[in-house]
Amino acid sequence: MSFELRDHTADVAVAASAPSLSGLFAAVADGLAAAGCEEIPDAGGERFPVEVRAEGVEALLFDYLDQLVYERDVRAVLPVDNEAEVRDEGTEWALSGSARGVPLGDVDAREVKAVTYSEMRVAETADGWEAYVVFDV
Repeated sequence: MSFELRDHTADVAVAASAPSLSGLFAAVADGLAAAGCEEIPDAGGERFPVEVRAEGVEALLFDYLDQLVYERDVRAVLPVDNEAEVRDEGTEWALSGSARGVPLGDVDAREVKAVTYSEMRVAETADGWEAYVVFDV
């Protein structure tokens, strides 16, 4: 699983890939953390749970990332080392996961204001899954 930050006019984009949909969501979330902080500490911070449900896979990714931005603001932490389990439950998609919350005072972070639907893409490929997400900074 991997991600790459890409310049996007006044915003920043994350392109990610992974063999599984769960790995893809975790990779995009790690990309969100990297968009907010150039150097992420290897230690420190406590893990917290994340649970999200949505009607579609792109909506689930949007809501998951939006929840991480909310957790950052409420807990005053940078969510890193993200873990996600994505499930298709028939009528909706569900995600159960966790992140390690590094206190914002321990990092030199810039604010990622929001996740956008602009150009958002989630697609299954021959090698697994790919996503592209733009963040408002």
